[in-house]
Amino acid sequence: MTTQAPASAEVELSIGGMTCASCAARIEKKLNRMDGVTASVNYATEKAKVSFEGGVEVADLIATVEATGYTAALPQPPVAEGGAGEPTEPADELAPLRARLFTALALAVPVIAMAMVPALQFDNWQWLSLTLTAPVVTYAAWPFHRAAWTNARHGAATMDTLVSLGTGAAFLWSLWALFFGDAGMAGMRHGFEFTIARSDGASNIYLEAAAGVTAFILAGRYFEARSKRTAGAALKALLELGAKDVTVLRGSTEVRIPIAELAVGDRFLVRPGEKIATDGTVVEGASAVDASMLTGESVPVEVGVGDSVTGATVNAGGRLVVEATRVGADTQLSRMAKLVEDAQNGKAAAQRLADRISAVFVPIVITLAVATLGYWLGTGEGWTAAFTAAVAVLIIACPCALGLATPTALLVGTGRGAQLGILIKGPEVLESTRKVDTVVLDKTGTVTTGQMTLLAVHTATTTTRAEVLRLAGALEHASEHPIARAIAGAAAKAGELPAVEGFENVPGLGVQGVVDGHAVVAGREALLNEWSQYLPAELAEAKRTAEAAGRTAVAVGWDGEARAVLEVADAVKPTSAEAIGKLRALGLTPVLLTGDNRLVAEAVASEVGIAPEHVIAEVMPQDKVETVRRLQAEGRVVAMVGDGVNDAAALAQADLGLAMGTGTDAAIEAGDLTLVRGDLLAAADAIRLSRKTLGTIKSNLFWAFGYNVAALPLAAAGLLNPMIAGAAMAFSSVFVVGNSLRLRRFR
Repeated sequence: MTTQAPASAEVELSIGGMTCASCAARIEKKLNRMDGVTASVNYATEKAKVSFEGGVEVADLIATVEATGYTAALPQPPVAEGGAGEPTEPADELAPLRARLFTALALAVPVIAMAMVPALQFDNWQWLSLTLTAPVVTYAAWPFHRAAWTNARHGAATMDTLVSLGTGAAFLWSLWALFFGDAGMAGMRHGFEFTIARSDGASNIYLEAAAGVTAFILAGRYFEARSKRTAGAALKALLELGAKDVTVLRGSTEVRIPIAELAVGDRFLVRPGEKIATDGTVVEGASAVDASMLTGESVPVEVGVGDSVTGATVNAGGRLVVEATRVGADTQLSRMAKLVEDAQNGKAAAQRLADRISAVFVPIVITLAVATLGYWLGTGEGWTAAFTAAVAVLIIACPCALGLATPTALLVGTGRGAQLGILIKGPEVLESTRKVDTVVLDKTGTVTTGQMTLLAVHTATTTTRAEVLRLAGALEHASEHPIARAIAGAAAKAGELPAVEGFENVPGLGVQGVVDGHAVVAGREALLNEWSQYLPAELAEAKRTAEAAGRTAVAVGWDGEARAVLEVADAVKPTSAEAIGKLRALGLTPVLLTGDNRLVAEAVASEVGIAPEHVIAEVMPQDKVETVRRLQAEGRVVAMVGDGVNDAAALAQADLGLAMGTGTDAAIEAGDLTLVRGDLLAAADAIRLSRKTLGTIKSNLFWAFGYNVAALPLAAAGLLNPMIAGAAMAFSSVFVVGNSLRLRRFR
């Protein structure tokens, strides 16, 4: 494979070895220092999107990443199914981390119990403690030590550095105290003397700190890694929406082939209820196509010979023969998948708060430890006292409560969210919720139900509502059209529907047939006019009013007379207006964004309380992404709420994506928060809960670091009694857990 680049090019690299958001920031910084290179590194997807020009080659980019201490490679092309080398099940990337976590938990729990409960301290208990701790600080904590070494070689410090130094110092000092001090003597006990006094440290061990911190932080890493695994699932969900196989016409023969074998120019058959296999042009037949998953348009589109259709949309009516015009990566569905990928990779990597603080805190701690050692040696206190004080500084800085601060708040917050129908994807989501000032709402399926509903029945003086529903409902029941299903569904609730004779679908106009001896016609006004059934003044006015409000008006007539007008539309959810009020109360500006026509959009906006100037209608999927980008360019922090495939790219582009759980998999995977209830009220709850969880994490981090900062001077002065340190560390952890548990009371 050559790595020679053209004059200007763009490449995507798979990055390996990143352990935190600051790793991504460091790689990005190094790449952007290269002449003619613009790079964006995403920690969540472990990819770098790089634009470069001039004499730069891909090999130079890879070399720069490797020189920074990480790995880089061009992504492997997917193995085609059925090709050479059948695709195997993907390896479980979490297996090694899970094994280390389970090892750490199984061994650390008895170590902590023995150290904290004097009744468990039998003769020589400290040696059992050492035996159990050794695998934890070597095997289980190995990723921290390896990352700390990589960081050190490149002059950087992160959370890994702090964990490695703290656990390493605690373990090595315990070894010294056991083998060369007094801690290894039979009958040694951990006492509880709450005094501040100088100690030589020769009888103190800190094995529970080394084992406990490793277990806590591994747990946090594991939960984070699990949420990261879903980062690429949006693309997979999008591509899975397409048809898997297709019926192709070879002369007069129908042949079923895999979608991958379909070529431009092939003619294929689409039966009612089937997905259209690829983008093409109708060459035979007429039908209604449900394209809502791609366009957001709630009313099905009538298509006939010469009309274009899009792959993955559903044929809701008659039989169609379509000629393929685009296949594979050229289809609209594939282009939307590319939009989602670009939006995900273009997202600024969220910096972990703990890592940002660690970047400053770790060098200070190391400097203080070295200064403490030098000071006590300089005053003639001897190596034991000097080393005790220096190691005490490292041990007290070991982030026990810090390891619990984020995972416990996330665990309780996400658990409470799940009870309320809110799924939070990961810690980076929470920071976005605090800054959001604009919420963009998709219309279909988010503000509205996403399904056609019969909203009103207007009747002439010669009939009743019940009679109209009985006859029109029976006729429409024989049709597969979504508008017909809405009328038939409402009619069926009112009573049993009679049988239909001589049913006929009139393409683009409506339906006709005989019900209970009546010749019934339902559809457009033009169809009734063909039967010389003209709307009286009151029904004509009802039709005009319905259409002005963006609703579909269905005219119904029988026995030579127009009898009724039915109003059908995508109904607004009953909680939408209240939810938008709550979003406003959180300081957010609601914007309605839809692929539907402006008339419909403004009618819905008026009903739920969104100002006309905040309505953006008649937009295609790529325009939704551009709209979000435009709002971001204006300096707004944008949350996007949506449910369709057409929203997936915009959800990924937004600073905060909220996906309705009743929507498509692609939208759910592209969002940061999933609203299981499919209720817009949950969006306001989600933002409140996320802000509350972030606040809890911050107060936890403040306590965890505050404890360290307050205790460091005592450690440096050589006055830190190890039992006070142990008790304070335990209390710090208990406080953090207790503070996190308050989230369970969130309403």
